[in-house]
Order: sequence, then C-alpha cells, then structure tokens
Amino acid sequence: MIQQTWNAADYGEHARFVADLAERPLFELLQLRPGERVLDLGCGDGALSAKLAGQGAIVVGVDSSPQMVAAALQRGIDARLLDARALPFLGEFDAVFSNAVLHWVQDLGPVLEGVHRALTPGGRFVGECGGHGCVAAVCTALRAVAGRHGVDLTLPWAFRTTDDFGRSLASSGFDAVSLQLVPRPTILESGISSWLRTFAGWAFDDVPQEDRERAFHETVELLRPALCDSQGRWTADYVRLRFAARPV
Repeated sequence: MIQQTWNAADYGEHARFVADLAERPLFELLQLRPGERVLDLGCGDGALSAKLAGQGAIVVGVDSSPQMVAAALQRGIDARLLDARALPFLGEFDAVFSNAVLHWVQDLGPVLEGVHRALTPGGRFVGECGGHGCVAAVCTALRAVAGRHGVDLTLPWAFRTTDDFGRSLASSGFDAVSLQLVPRPTILESGISSWLRTFAGWAFDDVPQEDRERAFHETVELLRPALCDSQGRWTADYVRLRFAARPV
C-alpha cells in the first residue's frame, strides 16, 4: 500500500497553489460567520486554517502528517494529529471544511460518518478535492513508465464523479446542496518534476533504485508534449470536485 509522506517546507515551496486557488471559491461556499467553530479536515500546514481564523472562526485543524501538524502549530493553529477516518468529535462544529484531502481516501464512509457526527444540527460540510479526470495525463504517464520497468502501479488517488460522491454523501446522512466538477488547468511554477516529487515521490519505489531517476525523467518527457508549452511552462490538467452539503 502506497503511503504518501509530506515535507512541509517542500510543500510550501512547490504546492502553495493548492491552498491559494481553493481559497476564494471555497470561502464563498462556506459563508463563514464570525465566532463559528470550524473543523479543517486535512489542514496541512495550516495556510487556510489561518485564513479562516482571520475571518473570525474558531478553528481546529486535523491532519495525519506529523510534519504538517507541526507547521500548522507554528502558525498558531489548534492542530491535532488525527486520522480522518477516526474523528473523535461529537456535535462540536458549525462547519467542517476540507481542501485537497478526500481524493487520498479510498473508503469515504468512515470519514463522512465522522464528519456527520462532528457537526452541530444545521451545520455544513464544504470542500473540494480532485475529481474525475484530475491529472489524467499524469496518471497515464506514471502507469506507462512503471510498466516499462516491470511494475504494475496502483495509484492512491480516488478521483470521483459527482454521482459517486453524491451517493457517498447520501449514504452517510448528507444532502448535497452544491456538487460540481470544475476543470481547472493549473500552471506549475516549479515545473512538473517538482510536482511529481512532491505528490508522487512514491511512484517508482518498486523500481530498482538505480533506475528510479531514469523513470522520473521518462515520465517528464512523456508528459512534455501534452502539458508543456512552447515557452517551457507546465500546466497540470486539474479537475476539482467542489461541494457543499448539510446533514439531514
């Protein structure tokens, strides 16, 4: 089973766009009122948690990465090391907020049930994650290059359709108020190599060590015609699944 590990400094340098590009649309969906208690599910280094707090929310962040929790604590966030599949909260939050987390979870049931328990009556669950078709070119290239090296690569991402995600919400006691797939081509200021090492550094762990760098290089070159323009700028084929839901 692939285990993603995070380096907070690396993430801040190469993946800050994940929070920056989500902030405006998600905050508009959230419609935060000062004084509300908000659970930031998968808070990472606390960048968006801090923005929520700046708008008057009382924020608790949870994340499964010790490095990310440490970084969030340094921002002054009440951040806790917790597995999203085992949330301990009961009726404590007016809203649960989540960005770029749920596509890392294969079985959404325990997560959504925990979110449902954590919300107060009339609370809301707002967020986005990778949706169906997200980084499709990258996924295809990673599998193809792994196959060249004799590895049958299973990717850890679950990029769901609105139908699939909506069914998961309903089965966990939510009514989807808003649910959409949003194509969002994303310029990678640090290039595709940095993206691959930040988000898919595990991809060639089963390739002999002496061949791993070559496999990464092959992936970059396979992606170049589709994702790199004539000026050398890389654009990832992101698709976001954006949602707002309420417990019923």
